[in-house]
Amino acid sequence: MAIAGSGDVFACDVGNAAVMRASARGAVETYSNGTAERPMRVPNFAAFDDAGKLYVTDSGEWGDDDGLVYRIAPGGATEVWTEATPRFPNGCCLTAGADALLVVESRGRAVVRVPIEDDGSAGRPEPLVDLAGSQPDGIALASDGTMFVGCYRPDRIYRIAPGGPVEVWAEDPDGVVLNQPANVAFSGPDLDRLVVSSLGGWSLVGAPAGTPGLPLRSPAV
Repeated sequence: MAIAGSGDVFACDVGNAAVMRASARGAVETYSNGTAERPMRVPNFAAFDDAGKLYVTDSGEWGDDDGLVYRIAPGGATEVWTEATPRFPNGCCLTAGADALLVVESRGRAVVRVPIEDDGSAGRPEPLVDLAGSQPDGIALASDGTMFVGCYRPDRIYRIAPGGPVEVWAEDPDGVVLNQPANVAFSGPDLDRLVVSSLGGWSLVGAPAGTPGLPLRSPAV
């Protein structure tokens, strides 16, 4: 999900193969189902920029490496923004300076940085973090650029400071509390708690992050 300044919720809906818009008043409508040439299949994660454009990962079929990223303009006009992150693109977020989109490639076991060029087009993806041996899923940025990555398997959360090594920030070998951790997000009045969706446990898990999160963009749309 991504939330606009109006309170409207923009949700990736795999069942409808679309991004749905749920207004703060309760009305639900299809916001985008992709393009005529490339309809959505597995819309997975969404992130706004300051202008209200919504970046949406479409993971594609597991094993086929046919994922892509859409960009949806305010009002719903949709384009394929990049096909250069095909290995099951999953969680994504904009950098603090909004000069790039960070994309988790679950099958690529990596986080890649896709530059946003001056004309808005996607630049050449740059490998950012190698997470071989795991299946990363979601990503959230701290205000200092530290990445927190939820890992579907094994049951752990990675912490990667700018220029630093990959650290295991939390781990649950028994899969009791962190049971298939996926999306991660900062919460609380000071954005200093990390909340994790535990897919296997059908629950949300929270803990002090030790650093404030980067506020999400919530533009008027």
